[in-house]
Amino acid sequence: MKPERPPRVNGRVPVLSAQDAVNYIKDEDVLCILGAGGGILEATTLITALADKYKQTQTPRNLSIISPTGLGDRADRGISPLAQEGLVKWALCGHWGQSPRISDLAEQNKIAAYNYPQGVLTQALRASAAHQPGILSDIGIGTFVDPRQQGGKLNEVTKEDLIKLVEIDNKEYLYYKAIAPTVAFIRATTCDSEGYASFEDEVMYLDALVLAQAVHNHGGIVMMQVQKMVKKATLHPKSVRIPGYLVDIVVVDPDQTQLYGGAPVNRFISGDFTLDDSTQLSLPLNQRKLVARRALYEMRKGAVGNVGVGIADGIGLVAREEGCADDFVLTVETGPVGGITSQGVAFGANVNTRAILDMTSQFDFYHGGGLDVCYLSFAEVDRHGNVGVHKFNGKIMGTGGFIDISATSKKIVFCGTLTAGSLKTEVADGKLTIVQEGRVNKFISELPEITFSGKIALERGLDVRYITERAVFTLKEDGLHLIEIAPGVDLERDILAKMDFAPVISPNLKLMDERLFIDATMGFELPEAAN
Repeated sequence: MKPERPPRVNGRVPVLSAQDAVNYIKDEDVLCILGAGGGILEATTLITALADKYKQTQTPRNLSIISPTGLGDRADRGISPLAQEGLVKWALCGHWGQSPRISDLAEQNKIAAYNYPQGVLTQALRASAAHQPGILSDIGIGTFVDPRQQGGKLNEVTKEDLIKLVEIDNKEYLYYKAIAPTVAFIRATTCDSEGYASFEDEVMYLDALVLAQAVHNHGGIVMMQVQKMVKKATLHPKSVRIPGYLVDIVVVDPDQTQLYGGAPVNRFISGDFTLDDSTQLSLPLNQRKLVARRALYEMRKGAVGNVGVGIADGIGLVAREEGCADDFVLTVETGPVGGITSQGVAFGANVNTRAILDMTSQFDFYHGGGLDVCYLSFAEVDRHGNVGVHKFNGKIMGTGGFIDISATSKKIVFCGTLTAGSLKTEVADGKLTIVQEGRVNKFISELPEITFSGKIALERGLDVRYITERAVFTLKEDGLHLIEIAPGVDLERDILAKMDFAPVISPNLKLMDERLFIDATMGFELPEAAN
């Protein structure tokens, strides 16, 4: 009978091919996979080997997959290769949309599918490492992960309740069950002959240590992909993020790249080089930049914020153009602090980053109310101020860190366009022109499932804004209030007629600042923070 793991010889970590490594994965194993979008910390060689083995042998079968962060390219990479019937029976992910083939299985009711908020999931894995049964959190109250709604279940075949509502000292919490993983795929840059690993060429750390500890402490197998190996004890101890005793198998891929495609390592992204202030980085004047510009008006000097993926991610570049980027700090939930925010599938691959935290600690800060402001993209908004992003148009996208971030940030700024589907606009001469209206209204009467609860935000005293290219809204007890409209648009034709409900029109309704619509720096000065 094959042993559960290959033995160490004289303390040396076993080094195997990816094909030999995945032979240690058994039917019914719980596989926890590290990685983020664009190839960040993705153990691609191991994932590919497992997918290929199943195609050839139809083994192993009925795996459960845990993926805290969305890895992939929104197409066929990430964990999409594992989307084979019979290989996977169950999945718990923080984000689904980066690996849409797995989402397809869930949408077709071919696997059980769960979604924890990304931060909650990494904390639950940390709890699993400590053999704790789960975590208590008020993150997610009033959203689709609340068991009074969908309980984090994404389809009809998902039956087991992983999330429970509990009350302690007259306050409601959600209890999130911690799952015990039995196999981990993690990645680092370098390890020594005993498995001690460093991340010098990587973009971030994510929760690599948490995953390794959770699997190790449940008697499982930690498989680590690296680009190279060095002699025993030659890595600086402060550079080591994974101690060797946690690692059972090493797979060396000399062709491992920092991100999908491009150079093996971009030294600006790894933090070894910095861009100086003379480097010109700017966005063209379009609806995306317009939203980012208006969003910047919600920032204050000295604030600590979060910026999410999507239309909101241009705020850092706009601040750099306006010369105020050093007056506040933007963070990304995966760990980066400061710097210039990246865009696209490799979101979080920042340059000029000031610090990089492990992802679990970053979410601890968020959950505790550390954020002064957050900038998040929206898919749909309803008349109660609820926002939906995790599932729309029949597609499962998952929450990512959206729920974690929006639950406690003192100010929440949702960014997006008023309509979607072939929307075309022109921004020029101090006004906005709708060239072609979008086919789909994004402001709808009632959301079928809730990712952000307007009711809970109001109960917590949070300040909520909704910024679009043509209108700005704020949330109050009686719903959305329209407070600004873009110069050049017609209130009735271009705004009210494109919403499925009637917002309250503020008696102080005003035009958005004309400087937003001019193709030149705005001369914007960041306001001082209120006491």
